[in-house]
Amino acid sequence: MKEKGTYKAFWDWFLTKEKIFFEVVKSRVNIEQQFFDVIGPELAKINSGYYFLSGMCDENTAELIVTVEGDIRKIAFAEELIAAAPEIDHWKFTALKPETDIENVGVRLNGFEFTKDNICFYSNEIENYPDEIDLVFVYDDFTEENKSSVTTGVCIFLDNFLGELNFATQIDTFSIIGKNDAQKELVPIEKLKEFLLWREREFTEKYKDVEISAGDDQFSLFEGTLDNGMPLMGVVNVSLLKYSAKASYPWISLLKIHYEGDYQGLPLEKDYNAMNLIEDKAVELLSPADGHLYIGRETADSSKSIYFASKDFRQPSIVLDGLIKENKEYKISLEIYKDKYWQSFERYNVN
Repeated sequence: MKEKGTYKAFWDWFLTKEKIFFEVVKSRVNIEQQFFDVIGPELAKINSGYYFLSGMCDENTAELIVTVEGDIRKIAFAEELIAAAPEIDHWKFTALKPETDIENVGVRLNGFEFTKDNICFYSNEIENYPDEIDLVFVYDDFTEENKSSVTTGVCIFLDNFLGELNFATQIDTFSIIGKNDAQKELVPIEKLKEFLLWREREFTEKYKDVEISAGDDQFSLFEGTLDNGMPLMGVVNVSLLKYSAKASYPWISLLKIHYEGDYQGLPLEKDYNAMNLIEDKAVELLSPADGHLYIGRETADSSKSIYFASKDFRQPSIVLDGLIKENKEYKISLEIYKDKYWQSFERYNVN
């Protein structure tokens, strides 16, 4: 767990500069150089991935918004930082970009405008995956030639309209098309928040009483060969893969440890033992009692992948980030993504 004292040290430092920062924000001159570039290195001592927005809420109140640009792995750290902020006169601190009234959302990018008047949506029902929220956003002037600009513009629009947290977590998959390619009745974009809240309530109600049986774990060893001919060794909790309510644990965490392997890409004994300790620690800290399930591991081609499924993404991001920092002798990467039906593990074909 991140030590709160680290956050306290930042805010103690901020208090010594806040009057200068306030004047910079109020003057609207060189905010990037005189504010963001100054606080950035201090926050980097806590964690990477912080970005900033700032402006005046009113004549006497400056606001600092700490954003992580929708990076699921970093959201908890922005929330922790702001939760630790002191009350400071003339300042408002906000974690993540907030949602905005649709009347106030307008984006201009590369000659295109994105407003409530030229964006609609509809929802797809996916066979065998009834809880999946798959949306199609329809932009009036979409073409294959402007696909990149339009995709970026629509995403910025949604990020501002829904708010950073909701845009990052409430939609499972989406695509962007032009009006001529629409296959269903178009819904005004104003109704998107209401639709997502309805789906969230429906999902919560469906799984509120679902409990998974503890102590029934059955692990199986899988062996395979990668496309490059290297062997793959996997150990997977097959009893979990048969679980009928996978969607109640929609967040998948993948901790990937890279090592110098033997000629087959498998670990030497020293690395094998060290990585087992990291894995054991992760399993201990991400327990079923706290809403986390250990799915298993794969070892191949000089890397070991460890998988968890969780009810929420915040604790895995904090715990696994901590393990990465504690084991700097290895290059370790972390992915956290939503996969309600655990399609990531369908390759194991467990019936």
